[in-house]
Amino acid sequence: MERTTAMKVLETYIVAGLTGLLFYHLHSPIPWMLGAITGMLVWKTVIKRPVAAPKALSNSGLIVLGTYFGLSFTKETLLTIAPYIVPFLVATALLIAINIINSIAVTKWTHIDKVTSVFASVPGGLSEMVAASESLNANTALVTIFQTIRLLTVVFLVPTVVVHWLNGHASPGNATAQAAAVSSDGHYTWFLLSVFGALLLRNIIPAAYVVGPLAVTAVMHAAGVNLPLLPVWLIILAQISVGINMGERITLEDIKLGGKFSWVYFLLALVLIALSFGCGYVFAELTDLPLSTALLSLAPGGLVEMVLTAQTVGGDPAIVSSLQFVRLLLVIIVVPNVLKWVFRKFPYITETPWKNRSVRN
Repeated sequence: MERTTAMKVLETYIVAGLTGLLFYHLHSPIPWMLGAITGMLVWKTVIKRPVAAPKALSNSGLIVLGTYFGLSFTKETLLTIAPYIVPFLVATALLIAINIINSIAVTKWTHIDKVTSVFASVPGGLSEMVAASESLNANTALVTIFQTIRLLTVVFLVPTVVVHWLNGHASPGNATAQAAAVSSDGHYTWFLLSVFGALLLRNIIPAAYVVGPLAVTAVMHAAGVNLPLLPVWLIILAQISVGINMGERITLEDIKLGGKFSWVYFLLALVLIALSFGCGYVFAELTDLPLSTALLSLAPGGLVEMVLTAQTVGGDPAIVSSLQFVRLLLVIIVVPNVLKWVFRKFPYITETPWKNRSVRN
């Protein structure tokens, strides 16, 4: 049985690696991750072969990427982002508020209840949004489906648009940070502390397997610890592992279950992306942040995808990861609790004859 499982895992990684290589040669943004996601979708829906995505391998990939991102931090990073926190929070809150208003407005035509619609479109973690919506008796199946559509739209579209929009514009700050890491001659034993950071925080904060190693590595690097550069093959393998896990969780069947209203939440995701780009442009104009860094800091995508994209276009991954983490905490911890309070305090908002009904084609 163990041999069979090992062979399935090997087959999964071969498929994901080959599709990642294809995306790399096609000059796709973050090719190893997007390639792996696409490979998994095709392999299990078209080829009809099972995929194996052990959680331990995905978590290991996140730890590697978090450590890699932490190497971009310098002593000046925290001082650099401090002046941007307040305007960043204002812009993020504005984006979330507009998105919630839009998700409520579309219920006039979709007849999906407002609670379900709001939690289905808020740019947060899929599992967190499902759990929060369940406590308010929303249709969790639809929340899962429409959040999946939003996730796919953001993961594939944002890196592609940003890379093609900003292609060729590099950030000196990022290059300096990477050069410092390349020139180091430290010992890899230091990175055991990054693993410990992930394990320590895994039940405390969201995205702990990325944030824990990132924070520990950033502190060590900023404190002057001589850290070595991670091998390129390990970073690629980590991206493939994370992509496999994402692709394994997404199914085309789930998306089809959304029926005729799937396109509505696809459009909501597009509107949110467009608004975030607009806010990012204004953010860059009002501050001295490079446009690439400002756009990706406010983009409604995952921390990992946005930081990898920042490195592709020459943005500052340290600033992007810091601000994206602030956004992550706001969306996952604050927004669900605020929404739950609002919907309970003002129950008339949720009154609709279609509440909790499933959508059919």
